[in-house]
Formats: sequence, structure tokens, C-alpha cells
Amino acid sequence: MTLRYIESPHTETITCTFENDKVNIDIQNIFNKNQKRTIFKGIIGNNLVNAPHLIIRGDDMGYSHSGNEALIKSYNDGIETSIEVIVPSPWFPEAVKLLNQNPKIDVGLHFAITSEWDNIKWRPITECKSLRNSDGYFYPMLFHNNNYPKQAILDNDWKMEDYEKELRAQIEMALKYIPRLSHISGHMGSTGFTPEIKELCKRVAKEYDLKMVDADSQKDNNIAYTGFEFKDKTTEERIEGFISMLDKLESGKTYVFVEHPGLDNDELRAISHIGYEDVAKGRQDVTTIFTSEKVKEAILKKGIQLVSYKDALNK
Repeated sequence: MTLRYIESPHTETITCTFENDKVNIDIQNIFNKNQKRTIFKGIIGNNLVNAPHLIIRGDDMGYSHSGNEALIKSYNDGIETSIEVIVPSPWFPEAVKLLNQNPKIDVGLHFAITSEWDNIKWRPITECKSLRNSDGYFYPMLFHNNNYPKQAILDNDWKMEDYEKELRAQIEMALKYIPRLSHISGHMGSTGFTPEIKELCKRVAKEYDLKMVDADSQKDNNIAYTGFEFKDKTTEERIEGFISMLDKLESGKTYVFVEHPGLDNDELRAISHIGYEDVAKGRQDVTTIFTSEKVKEAILKKGIQLVSYKDALNK
């Protein structure tokens, strides 16, 4: 079926061609042959009144240039709706620049008190001696890890006052450079590893008029985690796994999917830690999923509404 609309005074012709669930929109200025035709291709999706809402969260902005590029690409060319930024990370200045060039992106502070990678490290932005290893960096792990003996925060004599000081400093630096910051999340479990830490984070976040997005607060806001089996799969299997996950989302509910976009290049191939070596390939596949036309079509067909944390937490 073809529909044609001619705009008065007959300068533009808009032609819509429908075939099953596909639509092509062809816009042409019939009196200006030098102007290029504009052609849009899309699909017809469901417009459900009580559609599932889905937050697509990209984590760890700032740890690498490749990660920064992939996170922005996943927003501009893909389905990502919220980005979490690590303030003490080495590529934070570039992250600030990119986020401020894209002012519509919802941004959260990804509060970090660990520096997990073997070949790249970052330090606290306060003194907080109890959160530093002997070289002055954050410990690589939060919880005990046999691959890193005595190199976890909980294996050492950490102090609550150091934790709070670092939390406030990271919040203030994030707000200084990204004033639209809407929420706080935890890197590697940093905001929820004891009941006292949970309460502290909620209290401090409220002081700065920010939302907490940990498991408890998401449950309070009726936001459920969703995911699929990612490990030991091909790229195509991961795309299909993500689409199968979408099929399970229930009408009227809000979900969050959390992953780490990246690029499979020399930089990310040099970043890993014991037990997580295939960083570059895995994170490239996340970017591929987030920007996949097949995934976008599935979201549209199923009538799923993509929302940010800011949208979901301020309903």
C-alpha cells in the first residue's frame, strides 16, 4: 500500500510505502532537483497502553577511551538510556566533555572504591588511607578474592569516616562537572556491602538531592533487574538472547538491564584482571547488541518503552 501527501504549495511530496510491518518514507522537493531526497526506513510497532518500561544502563564511563566512545555510541546510535560515570577514573575528563556534548543523556555517579584492572589503576580523590593499598591505589577487590590475597577492602581495616569522605568528594566533583547528575549507583557493590553503608549512602544521596539506585531502592520503586545468559556465547547468540529476554518483560512493569559497552581494540585487549580476561570481545558484543537494528526492531514490535533512571525514579 502506498500513501502520498503533497504539501501546499506543492513543493514536497511525501510517499509512505507499507509492506507487512515495514514502512518506507520518501520525502522529495519536486521543485528543487538539487535537494537530496530523504528516505526513512522503519517498522510498525505496537503502542501498548500498559507497555513494559526498560532502562538500558551503561556502566563504567571513564575507565578507558574505548569505553567512553562505546557508551556514547550506544546512546546516540542505540538503545542505551542512562550512563554511570566513575569520577576517579583516568578518562573522567574526557567523559565529562562527551557527556556535556550530549546533554540529554541521563547520568549517574558510579561510586567507586575499587580499581580492579591489572594494567590500569586509579586512586581515591581524598586522603582516605584505609581505602588505599600500599601503592596508594584503591584495592582491586571489595570482597575477599583468592586471586588477590589481602587485596580486598573487606580483608583490610577500612574506616567508615574515610568511606563517607570519599563518597562526598566524588559526588561533589561529579556535580561540579556534570550538574544534571540524577542518581548514584555502586561500582562492584560499593554502596551496599553492609547495612550501615546502605543507610549512609541513602542519607548522603538525599542531602545532595540525588536518587540511590541499589537493589533496595529499585525494589521500592518497582524496578526489577533483567538479564540473559551472556557467558561463552557468540555475538549472534547474545543478540538472540537479548531479544528472548525482551519477550519475557511483562506489561505495566519497569525493568533495568545493566552492562558495559566497549570496543574490541588494542586498548581494551590490554585491560583485564584474573578471572575476567575476555574484556574487549565481551564489551564489544554489548555495544553490538545496544546498536543492533534487529534489537531495535524487536523493541518497537513488542511496544517496549525505553526510559532512563531519571524518568523511572521521578514518576
